[in-house]
Amino acid sequence: MDWLIPYLPGFGAAYAIQAVSVASPGPGVALLLGIALSQGRANAVAAAFGIALGAACLALATTQGLGLLMERVAWLSTIIRIAGISYLLWLALKAFRRASQPPKVAVAAIGRPTGQIRSFVAGYLMQITNPKAIVFWLAIATVGATNNAPLPVLALFIAGAFVLSLAGHGAYAVLLSSSPFRLAYDRARRWIEAALGVFLTYVAFRLATERS
Repeated sequence: MDWLIPYLPGFGAAYAIQAVSVASPGPGVALLLGIALSQGRANAVAAAFGIALGAACLALATTQGLGLLMERVAWLSTIIRIAGISYLLWLALKAFRRASQPPKVAVAAIGRPTGQIRSFVAGYLMQITNPKAIVFWLAIATVGATNNAPLPVLALFIAGAFVLSLAGHGAYAVLLSSSPFRLAYDRARRWIEAALGVFLTYVAFRLATERS
């Protein structure tokens, strides 16, 4: 393991930044909240796996020079920004619809394979178009944790990003789909969904108005 030791300080700095990103609520947590309350724990965990895979893809992009690429290709950053705004507004619209017509949580519908696949894809798409996640990974790129690193180090770095994301978002999925939380949601679902829609709209607005 001597080959890994020189890279450990960079790993620690990079994962510390990622941990802050995972711990701070954002669009990913909002997505997990909506899925956990309307579809149940299995689908929320599936979405957490999708988010973790998205984090691994962003980690891979970081090791391949994502930050440098976005600096040199301005339109790429614009496309990512527009995609993120559109997806956030779409999720906000769904939340507002659920607020106006709250869905009944049917136990029989929870855990369907098709629903889990859709939740996984939704989590993945959220992460790779999540401006918050991209900004944090651009910050991680400045650490240079894998500069000139061999393939085994790169693979370990990406695997670590996956595990850290899954641990954090998986915990959110379990918590938000717990019985006490779901009971509280049943009592105040209109307000919760409306607040979720407002939050997502606010994030989209901030993304649209911030300077690149």
